[in-house]
Amino acid sequence: MKNTPFTRFHLSAGARMVPFAGFNMPVEYTGINDEHMNVRERVGVFDVSHMGEFYVSGPSATDYLQYITSNDVSALFDGKVQYSCFPNGKGGIVDDLLVYRINSEKYLLVVNAANIEKDWEWCVRHASRFGIIPGKDLVNASDSIAQLAVQGPLALKAMQKLTDTPVENMEYYTFKTINFAGIKDVLFSTTGYTGSGGCELYIRNEDAPALWEAVFDAGREFGIKPAGLGARDTLRLEMGYCLYGNDINDETSPIEAGLGWITKFAGHKDFIDKAFLLKQKNEGVSKRLKGFVMIDRGIPRQHYEVFDQTGNRIGEVTSGTMSPVMKQGIGMAYLAKGFWANGTEIFIRIRNKDLKAVVANLPAFDPDKFKK
Repeated sequence: MKNTPFTRFHLSAGARMVPFAGFNMPVEYTGINDEHMNVRERVGVFDVSHMGEFYVSGPSATDYLQYITSNDVSALFDGKVQYSCFPNGKGGIVDDLLVYRINSEKYLLVVNAANIEKDWEWCVRHASRFGIIPGKDLVNASDSIAQLAVQGPLALKAMQKLTDTPVENMEYYTFKTINFAGIKDVLFSTTGYTGSGGCELYIRNEDAPALWEAVFDAGREFGIKPAGLGARDTLRLEMGYCLYGNDINDETSPIEAGLGWITKFAGHKDFIDKAFLLKQKNEGVSKRLKGFVMIDRGIPRQHYEVFDQTGNRIGEVTSGTMSPVMKQGIGMAYLAKGFWANGTEIFIRIRNKDLKAVVANLPAFDPDKFKK
């Protein structure tokens, strides 16, 4: 089991630690609901050093990434971030990821912790076609990079105290490499997995202790608290963000998962599974990932069955929780065709009872009410 460079801080803060993707990670400190609402209303800090980072460089880097990812890499400019996925050649998804354009011949890929080895093998498999040399043009830097996600409506205001570079009004999904908290070459990215604004900070492992202490000192007046994996999951689910292994996997296509917006069929872009996914887009699919909100009181969980009002099985829950903001059960499920419209009544079988829910876009609340 690996520790991150921040593990000693989690232990001293009294975190409950659990194994996750081969790492010893904090699941909660003061409680999931408390941490969740602190991120929605103020600022919370997540250790996400378990995530994977690959660098891709060279004159064919753009063409290579155009082929192995679903989104249009040519739309990026220096300092821009893009959400994308790796189609798996069989209609499914290897992983979802972020693509950072450093310059026209250098990119950073950020992948899920549980898929680092799998993603690396996938990237290596397709490298030679583009003259990309693993270890030279394709580098797995996962073990040398630490990362903190500072999230919430007050996050950028707090972090501005630690740098002379303007960051408070940075555009969403952009990044800068800056001097931050006395640390050189910090990659400061206005990304996150919570829907509450903020940033993600990429640093060298050896700079981790100094970063943790500076971030918490700067955030003290704003009510900063550490947050664990539990709150990270409830926050992303409230927003309807997919989690690999739950909502997307090797058996689900980006079209079925509602990720058509990151699947670009531009004429200049050839990519893995393009013909198959274009056919799905044009001809339709038999199931779709949809959000829902419980009407009856109950907490939906992964793999719970979904039925229509006459008792026909129409789908399966992929993720579910009790929303700390709404105080209602919410979730996502793959539903059969005919049950995708918002407001459609569905029934989640919870402990042998069919409890009423309605299909709804997530978030089903107004996120703007939390903006400062």
